Amino acid sequence: MDEEAKKKVDESYKAGIEKEKQKPEGGASAPKGVERAEEFVPPEPGFPFFITTLAMQATIALGDAQNPADGKKEESLPQAKFLIDTLGMLEEKTKNNLTPEESAMLEGILYELRMRYVQKTAPAKKNQEV
Repeated sequence: MDEEAKKKVDESYKAGIEKEKQKPEGGASAPKGVERAEEFVPPEPGFPFFITTLAMQATIALGDAQNPADGKKEESLPQAKFLIDTLGMLEEKTKNNLTPEESAMLEGILYELRMRYVQKTAPAKKNQEV
């Protein structure tokens, strides 16, 4: 191996070692946008959190909020309907098992999502002459 090739190999090796030194403790760095396991503190599990998660997914599917994965607003009415129907099924299956606050929250979320879905799917009113 000539002297020039040896020098290139040595330089790339040094650069790799320098990168390793700059990584956070614990080895490999997490992919962009992903927190390391020891840094992630999950929210307290509960019915309100579960319901708001489904509602947010429905809002994204209605095209009213950006998808956090790609930052785009895209409408998917079949997906929105599925999520709204899922929330409706949860309302039916949990009847008389929720606190008054949870029940009111679910009812309010369902009302808002259903009205928004109707707005999105109703044909535009044609101007009628009187």
